[in-house]
Amino acid sequence: MAVTMTRTLSLEPWKPLKKKPLPAGRPREWYVSHNRRLKAMRLAIALLDSGVHDPAKARNARIRNTAERIGIHPPSDTTCRMVRALLRDGL
Repeated sequence: MAVTMTRTLSLEPWKPLKKKPLPAGRPREWYVSHNRRLKAMRLAIALLDSGVHDPAKARNARIRNTAERIGIHPPSDTTCRMVRALLRDGL
């Protein structure tokens, strides 16, 4: 008897994770870069989910439109460069 296994993907709406406080005592620059990396990662994942796999197709305007669509503040030029780097390096 052959047993077949199927994998089902959950199509539940995205739920944010419970936030934990960041560690205290770090320089301000660390918190800024940490939050920038998190934002870039969220944007890169949203772009990949929408079918944008090529960094050349991820112009600043498209990244900012994606940010508006997923409900986060528009990213800076530096964050947009980080998003393209994540797409180029394959997350």
